[in-house]
Amino acid sequence: MGPRFKATHVVLAMLCVMYFITYVDRVNISTAASGIQKDLGLSNTQLGFVFSAFAYPYLLFQVAGGWVGDTFGPRKTLFWCGMIWALSTIATGFVNSLPTLFLARFALGFGEGATFPTATRAMQYWTPESSRGFAQGLTHAFSRLGNSVTPPLVAVLMAWLTWRGSFVVLGLVSLLWGVAWVAYFRNEPKEHRHITAAELAALPPRPTGAKPPVPWGALLRRMWPVTLTYFCYGWGLWLYLNWLPLFFKNNYGLDLKNSALFASGVFFAGVVGDSVGGIASDALLRRTGSVRLARLGVTVAGFVGALASLLPILFVHDMTIVALCLSAGFFFAELVIGPMWSVPMDIAPRYSGTASGIMNMGSAGAAIASPLVAGVVIDATGNWYLPFIMLMVVLLIGAVSAFWMRPELPFTDTVEALPSGKIVAAE
Repeated sequence: MGPRFKATHVVLAMLCVMYFITYVDRVNISTAASGIQKDLGLSNTQLGFVFSAFAYPYLLFQVAGGWVGDTFGPRKTLFWCGMIWALSTIATGFVNSLPTLFLARFALGFGEGATFPTATRAMQYWTPESSRGFAQGLTHAFSRLGNSVTPPLVAVLMAWLTWRGSFVVLGLVSLLWGVAWVAYFRNEPKEHRHITAAELAALPPRPTGAKPPVPWGALLRRMWPVTLTYFCYGWGLWLYLNWLPLFFKNNYGLDLKNSALFASGVFFAGVVGDSVGGIASDALLRRTGSVRLARLGVTVAGFVGALASLLPILFVHDMTIVALCLSAGFFFAELVIGPMWSVPMDIAPRYSGTASGIMNMGSAGAAIASPLVAGVVIDATGNWYLPFIMLMVVLLIGAVSAFWMRPELPFTDTVEALPSGKIVAAE
């Protein structure tokens, strides 16, 4: 009798768990921030600096990590990444100053920097082409589920083990995932002992011959509109992830438990948005056959919907209405995920790990700037709404820049398709 579960489904499930854990380990600090801020005596600006610490190596290792995943394969790359981010999470529980806290979060970004580009490489070979949007939407939905679960989970762990103990427990869970991944996954689907002939037949063909070096100049020129668009998405994501629990706690005087519950409710809207965005993009692709419509249609709708959802907070400050507006805004913003993470596979299938790393540099750059700007603005003005009002401008830029992406024009080693549609020889 064959295996009970398809190997392709198990691999996708393991990637979903990885996305879930990585976001728990990223956003746990936002819920624990009130305790950390009190124990270490940090201002909001210093806290914003700590929030951004994750993003410096995360930015650096988007392209480098994507190249490592392409070169050494997802099996080893994700295992060692898992070990690094797990140990850095555990180490956070033992910090005693601003510099040591910064270093622990810096190490976390180092460990997680290569994860998503490398996971995209794994999906490139383990997912049928017709299901790319669904796979990307589902895995990122689990990351948003991690966002949603983290505030109440960390609040409970803090009540039981203090904020320090919460980081140790969460880091140990990450270690277990890394061991399970390296034991089960194989870079080549055909080498997995449980994969079936039917599964192999549905997977995309592997490129033949020696892999050429990455044409960096041409690939960067193709991907910059994608990176800019993803920066605009990432600005809102990191604002939500880092400051939302404190927004409810400080702006409305809620205790830790209630502020965590409000933040959790907002984040849960993102779980739905990620799933819907990926499914909608794939459905449009099947119905119309247009890659451009399938990716840009959902992406632009997400940016515009998020902007429209946040507009009422300019006029109404009732906590329930604001929470609903923030939830709707996060839902629409997360529609962007499935189509956006499919774009690197559409544009550069042979370099999907590197291309997705270039794209995710946008989110990583936003992860540096967005928390810092928010912290400085809050300290300078005392206005907790102002960062979300600034976000509306960024969302508008993202909706416009999306039209410069050309996912319908596949990148090759010899031809570069510019955003204008003009074809020129690659360098």
